[in-house]
Amino acid sequence: MGKNIFLEAHNSKNLTSGFGIFNYSLLKAFSELETPDLDFYVNLKRGKKIQEELGSRFFYTKYNELQRHWLFRPKKVFDVWHSLNQNIKVEPFFKQKKYILTVHDVNFAEADDPKNRKRCKLFREKMQRADLITYISQYARDHTYEFFDVPKREERIIYNGNPVTGFLETSDFQPNVPVNIPYFYTVGDFLEKKNFISLVRMMKIMPDFNLIISGNKDKEYGAKVKEEIMKEKLQQRVFLTGKVSEQGKQYFMRNCVAFLFPSVGEGFGLPPIEAMKFGKPVFLARRASLPEIGADAAFYWDDFDPVYMKEILENGLNNFSAQEDFYSKKIKERADYFSWTRAAKEYIDCYR
Repeated sequence: MGKNIFLEAHNSKNLTSGFGIFNYSLLKAFSELETPDLDFYVNLKRGKKIQEELGSRFFYTKYNELQRHWLFRPKKVFDVWHSLNQNIKVEPFFKQKKYILTVHDVNFAEADDPKNRKRCKLFREKMQRADLITYISQYARDHTYEFFDVPKREERIIYNGNPVTGFLETSDFQPNVPVNIPYFYTVGDFLEKKNFISLVRMMKIMPDFNLIISGNKDKEYGAKVKEEIMKEKLQQRVFLTGKVSEQGKQYFMRNCVAFLFPSVGEGFGLPPIEAMKFGKPVFLARRASLPEIGADAAFYWDDFDPVYMKEILENGLNNFSAQEDFYSKKIKERADYFSWTRAAKEYIDCYR
């Protein structure tokens, strides 16, 4: 028997969210590494499909919402308990031998309301419980220090990997939106921080292109985006696909003119490096972690005035077109810099 490692990863099934992609990708990378000295226990919610895919590499425990309550917390003491994101409400009943916390972002600390004050309290308790705190970017660490008195703990920055580890066959994919006109693409959860509305407003003055947005549009911000599309009379040029499969996402990324990501609150930002895998020009907000992740392989917006955004986009596309081989090589190299195998090895080093 090796050292036992508990991975609180119950939202691994939700591959439309950053947390879900992080959990699933890390588990998959762990499953492909030889670690005879470590026994992994994975807490999953309706994880039958993941269990079938990853097989007997892990011991599985079944998550249920009662685990959030003190009396029903897991009672076993592990050599390492790893809380895979800062929002997880499942905690151990007893003190663990070692506790690792991974911080993705602390955007919740920016809004002063009862719900977020409670989240801040729980987060402070997690940090106090932790023996080691890992961050998915330098920005995530800096942002945490901006809002919290972080206790003195060992800390490491471990970058996420690229979710696109292989190319899928997409020629048989049937899109549910028009793709007969050159289009820009973006994908993400429909939250205010994604800033999709800035793209809608820019599209009003870019009549030669369409915009396709993927993600769960059935949210409050989704209604705001739809309202803006109606207001600008762009129903025939801006399209929301809803949630998209991995095949669909790769189809849209492979065939788009450029990938646009004006988000203002990313702890890391997985979609841009996914698009970079296809050598596509990527345009990002110069906010949060995105300059750290895109580095000099992306183009950047410093504000969201539609005329300014259009100018940056057109200039970037012209530069890309004039030196396509140069830019495409640089972009793909940046995409390949981020590896789940490397991330998994760094987390395993933490466990050991």
